[in-house]
Amino acid sequence: MRRRVAFQGELGAFSQVAARQLAGDDFIPEPKQSFEEVFVSVVNGKCHYAVIPIENTLVGSIHENYDHFLKYDLPIRGETFVRIVHNLIAPPGVKFSQLRRVYSHPVALNQCRRFFEENPQIEKTPFYDTAGSVKMVMEKGLTDAGAIASANAAQIYGGKILRKSIEDDRENFTRFFLLEKPTRGRRSGKQAERTAAKRFKTTVVFTTRNLPGALFRSLSAFALRDINLTKIESRPLRGSPWEYLFYLDFIGHVEDPACRNALNHLAELADMLRVLGCYPVG
Repeated sequence: MRRRVAFQGELGAFSQVAARQLAGDDFIPEPKQSFEEVFVSVVNGKCHYAVIPIENTLVGSIHENYDHFLKYDLPIRGETFVRIVHNLIAPPGVKFSQLRRVYSHPVALNQCRRFFEENPQIEKTPFYDTAGSVKMVMEKGLTDAGAIASANAAQIYGGKILRKSIEDDRENFTRFFLLEKPTRGRRSGKQAERTAAKRFKTTVVFTTRNLPGALFRSLSAFALRDINLTKIESRPLRGSPWEYLFYLDFIGHVEDPACRNALNHLAELADMLRVLGCYPVG
């Protein structure tokens, strides 16, 4: 059975590229308007998987998705990284000299500042989605406008790439998670998968009391066991002003003795601890 994979944006979005890397070629893409719709579609069983961006090398973390982890019980099953290549796309027959407006997501526009500085005659116009901007320009048949999106979006909607790779920084990558609704018997499946993977990564979230040295002691649970922390992110704890949640990524499998002991140690110090996923390193 072909799996339905939900992602935010239109067909051709960078999230669809990530979905292909995580779920393979044989899947049914399910584009959604918002990140929350992506989570809900898997929770209610309408989709098998969700693919969400979690951080970008230039912009940083996508905080909304960190917040959704606490609201929806969707364990992380995998991660991948997508190189973000922004292309200038227009309807066939439209020349670069005709362009007066370019549409795209505000983040994409900001990542192409040099292009707009060199072409002041072109106005950057925010739109809700990169691929969606290509879809809109093509459907309306605009002759003085283009869009910034992936090459995949140009192919899907029949657009022509006028300029390739116009982003300011070529080291522009986005990290994506694959999420799945928990099912019975999943533990044995992950155990079998573990033997085939070289390395695993684990993501957890915890809270600790606002006391001197509390965070230091929490992180020492990993330092004492030589466990490599790859990311730490703090988010406000709703309902408790000036208190925070800490999201943590570390290299290792939850069933490794050192990792298991570190998590047990952290559980003694934390007010709340939850494992969000244990998955092969992307």
